[in-house]
Amino acid sequence: MALPSVSIGIIPEDADRSSLWPVEGFFLYDGHTVHVELVSAHLAVTQKHELAMYARTFTDPAELAVYGPAAPELVMAAIESLG
Repeated sequence: MALPSVSIGIIPEDADRSSLWPVEGFFLYDGHTVHVELVSAHLAVTQKHELAMYARTFTDPAELAVYGPAAPELVMAAIESLG
């Protein structure tokens, strides 16, 4: 089954993740609303500048990832390194 809107990327172990930060679980809907799931509340974010922050949590790691034929090669190398 082809899913043209889906990409799977693998972030290499040695990638510089210093610009990334841990985030709470959230869903981004078509760039108009973010639903954030917290322990004590559920938030709906709609402010454009806040939506941009959540969008970056997808784009920043995606820029570190490896795609295409190189991705499974990276996974296989990691498996082989385990012995």
